[in-house]
Amino acid sequence: MRYVSTRGQAPPVGFADALVGGLAPDGGLYVPDGAVRRPEAAQPYVAVAEAVVEQYAGPSEAALVGPAYASFDHPDVCPVVELSDGLWVQELWHGPTLAFKDVALQLVGLLFDDELRRRDDRVTIVVATSGDTGSAAIDACVGRERLDIVVLHPAGRVSDVQRRMMTTVDASNVHNVAIEGTFDDCQDLVKAMFADAAFRDEIHMSAMNSINWARVMAQVVYYLTGAAAVAPGDGPVSFSVPTGNFGNVLAGWYAQQMGVPIQRLFVGSNANDILTRWVATGSLVAEQVVPTLSPAMDIQVSSNHERLLFELLGRDGAATAELMTRFRLQGSVEVPRDPTFGAARLDDDDTLQVIADVWKEDGYLIDPHTAVGIGAARRLRRPEDGTVICLSTAHPAKFPDAVEQATGVRPELPERLADLLDREERSDLLGNDLAAVQAHIRALVS
Repeated sequence: MRYVSTRGQAPPVGFADALVGGLAPDGGLYVPDGAVRRPEAAQPYVAVAEAVVEQYAGPSEAALVGPAYASFDHPDVCPVVELSDGLWVQELWHGPTLAFKDVALQLVGLLFDDELRRRDDRVTIVVATSGDTGSAAIDACVGRERLDIVVLHPAGRVSDVQRRMMTTVDASNVHNVAIEGTFDDCQDLVKAMFADAAFRDEIHMSAMNSINWARVMAQVVYYLTGAAAVAPGDGPVSFSVPTGNFGNVLAGWYAQQMGVPIQRLFVGSNANDILTRWVATGSLVAEQVVPTLSPAMDIQVSSNHERLLFELLGRDGAATAELMTRFRLQGSVEVPRDPTFGAARLDDDDTLQVIADVWKEDGYLIDPHTAVGIGAARRLRRPEDGTVICLSTAHPAKFPDAVEQATGVRPELPERLADLLDREERSDLLGNDLAAVQAHIRALVS
């Protein structure tokens, strides 16, 4: 498999170069330049993942799948449960940091380690996080001798549990930086550092954000196994996905292209509803980021949307580059749509109501992001959509205040994390200033 840039000005590369490079040299995102066969999904999760990874990457990469999921606390890796209203929930949070990012990043960490050992090289991973990517990336990198990791998170805009799962890790190759700004600001800083070729080369910079294709590749798998579990054969199925940066729901679109019988993909948005407005109108209009109870979705510039737009523009890199440049300059642009996508917006009151309703009706605790997905599914599903699976992206204990507010029940962290709120934190606070952040990272990894 070769990988091409969404902006058309970078040469095609193999999987290893797409992995280590992260972002293409022309500022685009790598996408596969070939079709992938749908594997038989009525088999264990690891076997399905191996079949997918072997096609996207290769047999040596597929051999890392088993070790990647050995730390998950459920034998099915991403199990499904049924709610009383006929919706299904697929739990993606059985990994070490209690969020769906573990599904990809436990594998991506091993892929990096293996490839860097092969190259006898070392890289600095720079990650922007809206809450969960940071801790999952840290857990994937901690103690690895060929990786340094620097995580940028928006100061005061992640939950206490999310923050502490990043800042309490005591490892010499782990560095946390709180940025005075939003997640979009953090993401823009990372993209600007990638665009600075001299800096990128100086620190051997790479990425574990969902701008890295390997993240999307790993997430395709649970769409296959979820569909096989609830709609055997080719029974129709739809997925409802709480999404901000578009990577998770985009993996579902790639699964559909692979032949999974996905009828629709529901985009669940909070008050930061740029994607809901895109589905409704075809316009991308960036507004101010609003803090919400589902902070991982507090985003107005969804990086992975560029991959879909590239596909909808007939894989025209020049047209994609022009469109993205215009969007960044003007904050508004008309773009193609895909009828696969439906969308709904839930504000904080709606989110709390869904958490309360699911607890009352099913005795099942959900976090605010999962609530957005379930709420979107309840509003949008139609009989022809088939069975609907809502992706549960985080353990409720990562957002205990919101869950307790809605239900009166405070979810507990697993025993291995019971002392999390007592651990010492390590983090630096910086302004939203590219030069200052670059100087800080130089000092950390020199």
